[in-house]
Amino acid sequence: MLLCFAVVGCAVSPTGDKLYITNISDNKVLTLARDGSVLATFTDRALHDPCDVHVTPAGQVLVCYKVSSHTIIQVDDKGRKKLATIATKKDGMVSPRSVCYNRHTASILVGLHDNNSILVFKVQ
Repeated sequence: MLLCFAVVGCAVSPTGDKLYITNISDNKVLTLARDGSVLATFTDRALHDPCDVHVTPAGQVLVCYKVSSHTIIQVDDKGRKKLATIATKKDGMVSPRSVCYNRHTASILVGLHDNNSILVFKVQ
């Protein structure tokens, strides 16, 4: 049986005017307006299976890619382009499933699917 998921993760911008959606079936991150219209679609041929998205209080958009990519990236707040690679498999990233920023500790927390662990990355 083939399972397809239209929406896996979603997050709202700090101002509430944008909604970011991960679509794992189509390898896309969609940016929607408050009325549901599509403002932007982000894809990257090198990245597969976007499973979660998180928006920091400062508006930074973090996306985790699991399975073959094992990567956390930052995209611009418009949802159009990649700004940075935050962590990869070289950093211990194996099947990330969730991502979150903790402003109190200035850390990015990543939940790993395959070994039930949480990785913590300090942010400068």
